[in-house]
Amino acid sequence: MKRRSRLALRWALVLALLALFLRAGVWQLGRAEEKQARLDQAAAVLERREPAPLPQALAAMPAWVELEATFEPHPALRLDQQRRGGQVGVQVYRLARLADGHRLWVDVGWQPLPADRTVPAEPALPDGALRLAGLLAPPPSAGLAIGPALSPLPDQGWLALRLTPEALREAAAPRAAGLLEGAVLRLDPVLPFGHERDLDLLPNTLPPEKHRGYALQWFGFATGLLLLSLYLQFRRP
Repeated sequence: MKRRSRLALRWALVLALLALFLRAGVWQLGRAEEKQARLDQAAAVLERREPAPLPQALAAMPAWVELEATFEPHPALRLDQQRRGGQVGVQVYRLARLADGHRLWVDVGWQPLPADRTVPAEPALPDGALRLAGLLAPPPSAGLAIGPALSPLPDQGWLALRLTPEALREAAAPRAAGLLEGAVLRLDPVLPFGHERDLDLLPNTLPPEKHRGYALQWFGFATGLLLLSLYLQFRRP
């Protein structure tokens, strides 16, 4: 009786672990498919570069847009821990007011951080109405919510660990009225202001092939555990 109880307990543990491993593998495959679909959509948009009206673009992000906008005299928002070419820096966002009155955070490029992590001052942007073009997309993935999303900087701006809608709204205050907090504009690199930038839709995140590799690992763990359990079950004493 005791042997049967121990056997039942062991298999209950094995089945629980199998379910955990398989769930993790399926999740990784789902993330891979989701990211691949976004990359494929972005590639098609960038190939055509046909401007979409703002309401249509917001409903079908990522989308190529060309917008009349004015950069506001508002402190910059910097997204921390952004790597480029082996260096760590910040992605810089500036607040712009669109012709229809909406406000939008615009990604104006990447700046490296020095060894002491002093955040560089931001140069002035052009005054007056501008024709901005670029990829309208959701903010970068927030990742794990560890620590506060925003920290104040000496220039009255913010250093962000993640760009949640709440963080985008807080960083835009007191000009948050009309903020399009579910989107940012990835500015076209050919425009002659801002910093070094590109239109990579998934910077500083795992590419789809990495997720597929992790899924294979989890399925391998599940297979190995099952085979080991069956071997222990039926081996001769």
